[in-house]
Amino acid sequence: MERIEGVAVGRCASSSYMRPLTLHYRQNGVQKSWDFMKTHDSVTILLFNSSQRSLVLVKQFRPAVYAGEVERRFPGSLADVDLDQPRELQPTLPGSAGVTVELCAGLVDQPGLSLEEVVCKEAWEECGYRLVPSDLHQVSTYRSGVGLTGSRQTMFYAEVTDAQRGGPGGGLVEEGELIEVVHLPLDSAQAFVDNTDIPKTLGVIFGISWFLSQVAPRLNLQ
Repeated sequence: MERIEGVAVGRCASSSYMRPLTLHYRQNGVQKSWDFMKTHDSVTILLFNSSQRSLVLVKQFRPAVYAGEVERRFPGSLADVDLDQPRELQPTLPGSAGVTVELCAGLVDQPGLSLEEVVCKEAWEECGYRLVPSDLHQVSTYRSGVGLTGSRQTMFYAEVTDAQRGGPGGGLVEEGELIEVVHLPLDSAQAFVDNTDIPKTLGVIFGISWFLSQVAPRLNLQ
């Protein structure tokens, strides 16, 4: 996962996942404009494996995180990338600089599927657990990337056992996914959340904090 080579940056001419737009509007009589990205909404799920007393997370390489980390450490690295041909990114970092720990998640980009059906599909593809919509509890819906995308993400929760894991997970190879399934022991969950040295998403912090305050006491897990 972390062996990243031949890194180059170029202009995004078109994408199936996002579209840059500008919103022009008048606010309190003042003419304004704001650049934003039209993106898909998404779903995410926190899984609790009661057989192992662990929370099921995923770890994967995120190109945007990697590129952002290069720019943070070496300011100016992403300058002049609007070229016709990709430019080799220099300097480069180990692939670990772009690896984050997250909740299992996926885009809502398949017409005809409910949010519950999408999240069940993702739980199988990424983590190898078989779920049906009735297994799910909806935790919350919130906005993410409000300054750039404003997309909606809906979080679900489900309790699973080892018997429900019928596949290895890891994502879809044909879509270029390379995902590692992580079972976080419950007694290490709060320390994981508090450890700022572990790259992680806000969603996983929120999900674990919600679980520890709302679910763990009910299950007498604390």
